Amino acid sequence: MNTEGEKLIPINIVDEMKSSYIDYSMSVIVSRALPDVRDGLKPVHRRVLYGMYGLGVFSNKKYLKSARIVGDVLGKYHPHGDRPVYDAMVRMAQPWSLRYPQVDGQGNYGSMDGDPPAAMRYTEARLQKISDEILSDLDKDTVDFQNNFDDSLQEPKVLPTRIPTLLVNGTSGIAVGMATNMTPHNLTESINAITAYIDNKDITIDELMQHIIAPDFPTGGIIYGYEGVREAFHTGRGRIVLRAKVSFEQIGNRDAIIVSEIPYQVNKAEMIARTAELVKEDKIPGIHEIRDESDRNGLRVVYELKTDAIPNVVLNLLYKYTALQTSFSVNNIALVNGRPQQLNLKEIIHHFVEHRHEVIIRRTRFELNKARERAHILEGFMKVIGTQDDLDKAISIIRHSANPQEAKAGLIEEFQLSDIQAQAILDLRLARLTGMELDKIRQEYDEIMKLINHLEEILATPSLQYEIIKNELIEVKNKYGDERRSEIDYAGGEMNIEDFIPNEQVVLTISHAGYIKRTSAKEYKVQSRGGVGNRGATTRDADFLEYVVAATNHQYMLFFTEKGKCYWLRVFEIPEASKTAKGRAIQNLINIEPDDKIKAYIKTDDLKNTEYVQQMNVVMITKNGTIKKTSLEAYSRPRVNGINAIEIREDDQLLGAKLTDGNSEIMIASKNGKCIRFPEDKVRSVGRTSIGVKGITLEDNDEVIGMIVVNDIANDTVLVVSEKGYGKRTAVEDYRITNRGGKGVITLNITEKTGSVIAINSVVDENDLMIINKSGVAIRMNVSDMRVMGRNTQGVRLINLKGNDEIASVAKIEVDQSVEEEEELAEGETPTTETTPNTHQETNNTEETGTLFDE
Repeated sequence: MNTEGEKLIPINIVDEMKSSYIDYSMSVIVSRALPDVRDGLKPVHRRVLYGMYGLGVFSNKKYLKSARIVGDVLGKYHPHGDRPVYDAMVRMAQPWSLRYPQVDGQGNYGSMDGDPPAAMRYTEARLQKISDEILSDLDKDTVDFQNNFDDSLQEPKVLPTRIPTLLVNGTSGIAVGMATNMTPHNLTESINAITAYIDNKDITIDELMQHIIAPDFPTGGIIYGYEGVREAFHTGRGRIVLRAKVSFEQIGNRDAIIVSEIPYQVNKAEMIARTAELVKEDKIPGIHEIRDESDRNGLRVVYELKTDAIPNVVLNLLYKYTALQTSFSVNNIALVNGRPQQLNLKEIIHHFVEHRHEVIIRRTRFELNKARERAHILEGFMKVIGTQDDLDKAISIIRHSANPQEAKAGLIEEFQLSDIQAQAILDLRLARLTGMELDKIRQEYDEIMKLINHLEEILATPSLQYEIIKNELIEVKNKYGDERRSEIDYAGGEMNIEDFIPNEQVVLTISHAGYIKRTSAKEYKVQSRGGVGNRGATTRDADFLEYVVAATNHQYMLFFTEKGKCYWLRVFEIPEASKTAKGRAIQNLINIEPDDKIKAYIKTDDLKNTEYVQQMNVVMITKNGTIKKTSLEAYSRPRVNGINAIEIREDDQLLGAKLTDGNSEIMIASKNGKCIRFPEDKVRSVGRTSIGVKGITLEDNDEVIGMIVVNDIANDTVLVVSEKGYGKRTAVEDYRITNRGGKGVITLNITEKTGSVIAINSVVDENDLMIINKSGVAIRMNVSDMRVMGRNTQGVRLINLKGNDEIASVAKIEVDQSVEEEEELAEGETPTTETTPNTHQETNNTEETGTLFDE
């Protein structure tokens, strides 16, 4: 019900919401969140600087309480909360927030760890010296002013800054429907680019980039890759990757990663806390301790590593998972003539130069008007006090006048003066009437006339105006310019760990119990046969080195488990250790399930080499006689948690895996003494998820005990060993070639005396064997001591077993020929020695072919 005289106007609510929301969003865009392209400041920052200017707290004056400054800004220009004003002022004083701070703060102004500043009643502030340049010429009608919020005062719409603030300090802000995120740049580089633009308005962005190379962040760090920088300069949008600046140190016997600079806007304390969580979750293995040793001399964060960790690998994990690597999404949006606009580098420079141009013209006009006003007054002086007679006449008129108005009128009439000139004569001090002072007035008039001519020439000559802009910028550069803080890694891009690690020769050793290590090949000097040899690794009792192979850091190791899973390690990811070190358990390096066990390991070349992975195959055998051949390509895409290499049925398990080139022969042996031989091409290649095909037909209560791949039929011999200590070597040709899936032929005549077959190996005379008994005794023997005999025999006794002891396993000591020269036994040592697991002697008197155990 409307009261009398009121008129109701119905309005569509959708239209009203649309209109009101647009008004609100424009208010936020223009009056709060986005900077002006000319001075690079948002309203709150401009008001803080102008408020401090009004209070006179310049860089050469004493500090003033922050609460006094905030109160003044709040009461006069910025009618919002005191906290936003103080927060803005604090940020303007933080050297890690602004590349060139504008406020000089005294007291607790927060920290890089995100600590808040002290309350404004405790801190003090004044303007930085560089802010004098931002406010320079403000009193010379260089910019437009507007009423403040209650129309009681005037405030500048923009500041006449000589500093390209938008470029050198950047900005960030979230408006309604848009945001800005602009990077800071180096002042010297920025001014070099601006002066290059002034010299050539048609300069390209690429040419500008020869001067302003990249953003320059207050916290330093490294810009990783240049493509994002180029894109941001050209379009106003781009993604710049930032990395911490790191170095490596040795602290005691540990390696340490030292961080001396962190990416821009990263909270150091949060970064360290998050890293500690990731270390606990085992996302970043290899870190022993994290310490923040930062002090007033600079930032220093120490990541102390475990003794077996590889610094470069840990560093790359830190880059991947923590804020040691971040990205800065550039979005150059600023207000141009009150409207938001996305700007590239040249446009930002153009608008700043045009602003300076306008400031120079307005300042020159102001100074010209002032000079003309002064010249006009001096001309009056010259008329009145030019000669002694004129001076006496003027004094007489003043003395005989009843009041100043009458005196002024008399002077105007007598000397044809203007009102302003007559008033200036009346205001003249008697001291100025001396002869010396009169000469000074004439001299000042001459100088003023020269100044007027110069100022008129400036206004009439645009080239002179731009020369002034240039010279003032160079003056600013000489005063405040400094070196770059952020380095640029032009080669950066997608992370490539190989870039950090040289592809040098190493020796891999894996012990029977599953301890693995990587040793530099330089530790293996060439040594002739019969030499004294070198002391090898310390292994656990009844353990020995089973696998010794030369490799390079960029090669891969594939591990296959009895549950049919495949895991990867790059060779450089295997912990480095000396020849005498034990190494590290493989289970600690890969995410193997607790109830699973590694059954085979394969060294391969680069899995990214398409031709290589398509040419090579992985052949696997299970306990129940299933064989599977799959192209190595199926295993060329590593995953942290491994992949399924073969589907294992219930009551089955993977026994072995071998790398083949497509032309090999395969032999499979069973525990009941049967062995089958067939060409590799009889097994068709299947996908990674397939089960495989039948490799051998087994009788009841029989099972496969192993598989060998034969590449050199003439020299390779087949060694089989039974659980009661019998074994024999047989030529490969003694086993006739059959089809895959047959029952095979006898490889060892099984009797109660021999027991079941427990191992099959492809051996040559140069190999050594390590036979491990169930009781823990380990016996080493040379293959050359075993003669080659027929296939259908029970073999010979290899070792004497005590009581009911049986052989648990037989391992061929695989030693690469390239490192074999180092593996000679010490002169006079016996090649066959036994040990029991209870021995208390050190078990490290071995060469790298295997550990010799003393009783």
